[in-house]
Amino acid sequence: MRAKYEPTENPAPDAFGKIFSPLKAFNEQAVGPAAARIFAILLKNEADEVVGGLWARSLWGSFYIDMLFVPETLRRAGVGTSMLRQAEQEAIRRRCGHIWTDTYTFQARPFYEKFGFTVFGQLDGPAPIFPRFFLKKDLEARSS
Repeated sequence: MRAKYEPTENPAPDAFGKIFSPLKAFNEQAVGPAAARIFAILLKNEADEVVGGLWARSLWGSFYIDMLFVPETLRRAGVGTSMLRQAEQEAIRRRCGHIWTDTYTFQARPFYEKFGFTVFGQLDGPAPIFPRFFLKKDLEARSS
C-alpha cells in the first residue's frame, strides 16, 4: 500500500472514526476493553441551569478530570474542594490507582497541589497561556 497524505482543517465527518476504530482495537488487544466511564458533578442555579461543575472519566485504572469550573460567585466557598473530594472518592470506588488532570499557568495549579497533586509534566510555550502543567495524585492501594 502506498500512503497519500492529505492535511486538512475540514476532515470528512467519518474520518475520526476511521482512525479511532482500528487504534481502539489495537489498544484493547494489548490491554483490555476501552470502556471509559464518565463521572460528572453538575452545579446548577435556582433556575436548574448548569452553571459549572466537574467532568471526569475513568479508563484502565486511571481517573482523569477533564474540567472543573466554579462560577465566580461560588469561589472560595468550598465548592471546588467538595467536587474534587467527591471525584477522588469516586476514583477510589472505581479502584483507580491515581487521579490526574492538567491546568494552565493562569488556572488552578495551586488548588490541586493543596490536595496532594504533584506535577509530572509540563509543556512550555508563549505567555500568558503556558506553561501547561500535568498533575497527578496516587490513590489508596487498589484491592484486587
